[in-house]
Amino acid sequence: MKEDLKQYTLPGLRDRMIGEQLDGYRGEQIFKWIWQKNARDFDSMTNISKDLRAAFAAKFTISCMTIDHTVQGKDQTKKFRFRLKDDLCIETVYIPEEKRHTICVSTQIGCPLNCSFCATGLMGYKRNLAAHEIADQVRTIQELVDQKVTNVVFMGMGEPFLNTKNVLDAIDTLCSPMGLGISQRHITVSTIGIVPGMKQLLDTRYKVKLAVSLNFPNQDQREKMMPGTRQFPLREVLEIANHYSQRKSMVTFEYVLIKSLNDSIQHARALLDLVKGIPSKINIIAYNAHPHLPFEPPGEHVIVRFHDFLLDSPHTITLRRSRGPDVCAACGQLII
Repeated sequence: MKEDLKQYTLPGLRDRMIGEQLDGYRGEQIFKWIWQKNARDFDSMTNISKDLRAAFAAKFTISCMTIDHTVQGKDQTKKFRFRLKDDLCIETVYIPEEKRHTICVSTQIGCPLNCSFCATGLMGYKRNLAAHEIADQVRTIQELVDQKVTNVVFMGMGEPFLNTKNVLDAIDTLCSPMGLGISQRHITVSTIGIVPGMKQLLDTRYKVKLAVSLNFPNQDQREKMMPGTRQFPLREVLEIANHYSQRKSMVTFEYVLIKSLNDSIQHARALLDLVKGIPSKINIIAYNAHPHLPFEPPGEHVIVRFHDFLLDSPHTITLRRSRGPDVCAACGQLII
């Protein structure tokens, strides 16, 4: 079986070429062809000799994702279903705006966390995505929509920090000037609060943004609704979040409002008490209902009341409107 060169990071591809008794810069050439010029084979690599291209083609391959299905929402948000080489599928979302072109990437096929209000958890967990499968979601959609991607959010299927190494390698490809050239400041990694992964990101050279899905300001309720948080007390999560805000960039706390569960003024007050002293942004978003789940968003007046109560705090407060809910492309709605 031929070896897939897309699986390598830039340093890895340099080393692989050295292993072939070639100069390391050959790896840089191939990497640029794959990630910047969307090369699917070696014939198109015109700055490499014909004989060397033939030698590469005999030994190596360049994998490509297969588009299984595409659907577009009323707000122009597009959801793509990709079929991978093992015949499993993932969903990825493209969100166009006037000056921003954002892609919401998946990091796992399914999710093992089983959050009660998230449709992806209904799939169970299949496997982690490889680094190139994560980055290739961005490269492929950028080619399809013919727009330079400005922002990437790791908020699709799966928990990024249960696949930390591949997520970090994907970030390397996304940010590399020889890769997709996306600014680190325009990349956000979202987690329910997997402390080891948060620490690992904190200790890297990357200055990407970090978002923590709090959703419930009470540890017991949070553990009940988000079972994957049981081994990570809020105290530890918030401590790392504070370090991240101090050392890298201001952390965002995501808070999904679910009718009658976490939408009262008492919840808002508890939320502010919880994050007191942490330089942070609080991002409020109404729950995106799914036909397979029993939860609902609060009424508009409840959402506004909750949001307005937070405005007197020292935190930056935003109320995010969902994109693509009519095609189940919004947060918590991705499922195969």
